[in-house]
Amino acid sequence: MDSEHWRAVITAAQAGDRRALDELVAGWLPLVYNIVGRALNGHADVDDVVQETMLRAVGNLGSLRDPDSFRSWLVAIAMRQIRDRARRRTPDRLEEAPSSDFADLTVLRLQLEGQRREVAEAVRWLDDEDRQLLSLWWLEVAGELTRRELAAAVGITRQHAAVRVQRMKERLETSRGIVRALDGACPGLRELTGRWDGRPDSVWRKRLARHIRGCGYCGGTREAVVPAERLLVGIALVPLPVGFTLSLAFGGKTAVAATSAATSAAWSAKLLGALTKPAVAVTAGATIVAGGAYIVTQPPDAPPPRAAIAPTATATSEPPRSSAPPAPTPTPSPSATQKADLYGTVVDAVDRAPDPDTRPTALPRRPESGITSTGGPKAVMQHRGDRVTLTGRGYVLVRWQISPGSRPGALVMPSWTGLKGRLFHVASGGSRRMDDPLPGAPNGYATGMGGPDIGYAVLPPGTQQMWQNEYFYLDGTVTLTQNERGCDYGLIVFPTHRDAVVEDIDHGPPQGALRYGLVRDTGTDSAPVPQYVTRGTPADPATVPQRSRV
Repeated sequence: MDSEHWRAVITAAQAGDRRALDELVAGWLPLVYNIVGRALNGHADVDDVVQETMLRAVGNLGSLRDPDSFRSWLVAIAMRQIRDRARRRTPDRLEEAPSSDFADLTVLRLQLEGQRREVAEAVRWLDDEDRQLLSLWWLEVAGELTRRELAAAVGITRQHAAVRVQRMKERLETSRGIVRALDGACPGLRELTGRWDGRPDSVWRKRLARHIRGCGYCGGTREAVVPAERLLVGIALVPLPVGFTLSLAFGGKTAVAATSAATSAAWSAKLLGALTKPAVAVTAGATIVAGGAYIVTQPPDAPPPRAAIAPTATATSEPPRSSAPPAPTPTPSPSATQKADLYGTVVDAVDRAPDPDTRPTALPRRPESGITSTGGPKAVMQHRGDRVTLTGRGYVLVRWQISPGSRPGALVMPSWTGLKGRLFHVASGGSRRMDDPLPGAPNGYATGMGGPDIGYAVLPPGTQQMWQNEYFYLDGTVTLTQNERGCDYGLIVFPTHRDAVVEDIDHGPPQGALRYGLVRDTGTDSAPVPQYVTRGTPADPATVPQRSRV
């Protein structure tokens, strides 16, 4: 960071330079957003706390004696607002879920993989106090804050800060172990998590940690564990979401609204009392657009706003581009114009099998916070009525196992019931469709659906032919039920992630693939949904209409 530049900007803003104030707010908003977002893990109050922090910083800028201490002063204001928000929470709001999980945003917007991704996801398992400290320590090891600034923001000595950070890091490492274990397939962990509702908390952190310490499978690491601070060095700030809006409010009104009010004179008096003197009276509103921050702080009849300069090169830079279509924003701005909801209008239908050598199109990148399953990491469903409930946001693999030699005939498809949210059919893989020929298969099997010597599994008319691996994207909760009644078949359900899907559809198994996979996710609301899906919960899931609408 160019300290000379920011010292000049701060001094000019204190003297009443409106453009300097524009630049100051725009440049430091990403830092405040990262601290608050990570401390509150994307809670619905993040925007309010960020707004209150920036309002107080602008309103008290004149009290700052040393421009060089601006960053630690601003961070301390943010931490006070976070703590004030925690004290103001009423009992009925304590259990509110995040509106936009910040671990998701960190992984998605910074394109984190491997152990860096693991650290970001482990944050969910920390208590509020640890998460607040981690929001500062993360920026310290990333080079955005100093230890002196961290200690000043928390209000403790550097020696005490070192002790607090060490304890927090120990709990973070425990949480990393939990994230790693939940990605595995330990039968004991599957049994333990059968009673878990999927929401990380301190009670389940202790239970899972006890299991991991005594489990040879979960406790054994399959790769060297890199310390968190080495993983986070040099990581950029998470860019502000597209459409993020900052509106500085005075006297119970937003500044923009007050500008056009008939009582603008009275509002101006309130504003002048709130703002730094001799700073000019400003109205303030900000909109973040793709590629960077755009701040508007203008009085009536002011010239058009200009693009702002960020304090670090990476603070508001555009995320790395991908050849895949952009993923839809998970939580659009309330002020954004909502387009027509097309979800559920495109039902999965019969398509012609592509040539085996046709490479799949790029799979769009969608937000992932992970899927919890009542069946654990690997749910095996082999009998009619077996079911598994999936909750979260991410990818699910349904693997088909058909045994026509055991009992061929009509196949009653599985069904998805009780859907809350959205469910897409995103890709097909497993190196083959179930009706692909299987050269050299024993006992006369001609395909995965059977053969002339033993009979075939027969799909209902109009049903999409399954591939060995079918991938779905869930954002919400849904129950999958095995409806076996004619042909003998089984399903194995795995929560998975996008990289595993891409690996499957691009490469197939080590022994070779009969064909590439098929991508069916368009990256928009026109992606197909399964044929057998309903938001209702029928007594017999097998009765869900084939071309159901959701």
